Amino acid sequence: MYKNKKIICVIPARLHSSRFPKKVLKHLNGKPLLQWVYEAASGCNFFDEILFAVDAIETQKLVESFGGVALMTSEGCLNGTMRMIEVQTRYHLQADVWVNWQADEPFLSQAMMEDLLQSIDSSHRDIWTLRKKITEPQEHTDPSVVKVVVDHEEQALYFSRYALPYERDGVRAERYKHIGIYAFTSEALESIEKMPPCPLELSEALEQLRFLYYGMKIFAHETFHSTLGIDLPEHLEMAEQWVKTSLTQNLISF
Repeated sequence: MYKNKKIICVIPARLHSSRFPKKVLKHLNGKPLLQWVYEAASGCNFFDEILFAVDAIETQKLVESFGGVALMTSEGCLNGTMRMIEVQTRYHLQADVWVNWQADEPFLSQAMMEDLLQSIDSSHRDIWTLRKKITEPQEHTDPSVVKVVVDHEEQALYFSRYALPYERDGVRAERYKHIGIYAFTSEALESIEKMPPCPLELSEALEQLRFLYYGMKIFAHETFHSTLGIDLPEHLEMAEQWVKTSLTQNLISF
């Protein structure tokens, strides 16, 4: 229990990802990528349960090989959120807060989870996520780097693949990139299950725009910690180099 909340961490692991097929079966520095994710999640002291939501026997066997729990879900789930909802409903699991930890995020940390979950005891909030100030010039215009704009209370106003906010007359507000980890209340997941797709979501290919469209409150807390998601084969190569460098400098253990 954390802040008197039962928290379940679900790691959706779809086998046939569109941009990097079967990446959930790949290895990173000799260890399964999913094991890196599992060990990172296990190192956080916020979760009452850690579960993988899988859609293939291959993935299930891999998860079980390193001691993880893998629950089978439908191949037809459109995204990780819907796969998590299926785990909630199909297996009749109860929790106050559900964390969606993506299977391609092996380097999320305890500190980032603390940033994410800092206000889960506040009322009138549906979803929590993270944002980080953009410091690399190329990230401003990279459509794979999702930007988020928030209000004075860190409530998300909009997410976009475009460089938001727009810079006019040389005046630019700070830009933030979205770190794609979420925490949901149980009630929020029940509502999302009934929501049809919306035009904004379909245009930008960002599921979180559906949540905003139907009036849900998403709080994007700022984090100062970095991570490296593995969306493409070249990202796995970058992660290999990062791990080797970190081992050399004794920054991580293996």
